Amino acid sequence: MRTEQTTVTDIEIIEDFSATARCDEGFLRLRRLRCRNRRADGTTSPVYRVDVVDRPRLDAVAVLVYRRGASGLEVLTRQNLRPAAYFRKGKEMVVPDPVSYLLVEELVAGVMEVEDKGEEGLRRRAVEEVREEAGYEVRPEEIRLLGGAFFVAPGILSEKVFPTAVDVTGKPAHEPRGDGSPLEEGTRLRWRPLPEVLAACRRGEVPDAKLEIAITRLLAEQP
Repeated sequence: MRTEQTTVTDIEIIEDFSATARCDEGFLRLRRLRCRNRRADGTTSPVYRVDVVDRPRLDAVAVLVYRRGASGLEVLTRQNLRPAAYFRKGKEMVVPDPVSYLLVEELVAGVMEVEDKGEEGLRRRAVEEVREEAGYEVRPEEIRLLGGAFFVAPGILSEKVFPTAVDVTGKPAHEPRGDGSPLEEGTRLRWRPLPEVLAACRRGEVPDAKLEIAITRLLAEQP
């Protein structure tokens, strides 16, 4: 995985083939539906349109990787290329936003695979993501489940995110192997004090809701 050795300065759009692409192909699947509500008294609402975005595999796991340092808990974050956030630039916004989201600071996360079933599969996927994205070897039984899964944008996205955490205090770090995607070019790993990250989330400097939710739930479980 290429991290600090590569500095990405821009993402260039080579082709926008939105007008000719099918909705049911690609990494995300867009379903354009006409729906109506059925009511308890037997009547129905007027027909209305709904757009639903699915992944080929519906759900994802998020892993808060943390360790105990001299000053307390520290959290591992990743700055990743995020084209959807980056391409907000130049668009009209309700609240002006001067930030360029070429890299977005997040926690470790990944999409569930076909073989991932139930809690066992959830833990296994978390282990794989920690190895691939953070460079730590952990065991499934070390993965802490942080409550129920949540939707990020239930109005349009069907995906639910399962929040988890793992303590890597004292474990040796290895170079993350990554998945070979160009989207992992320039990825940066960073250890930060937990209170600092939480405050940055709430100020909007770290705009990853998964990270804030995972930290809040971890703190709620601390004795």
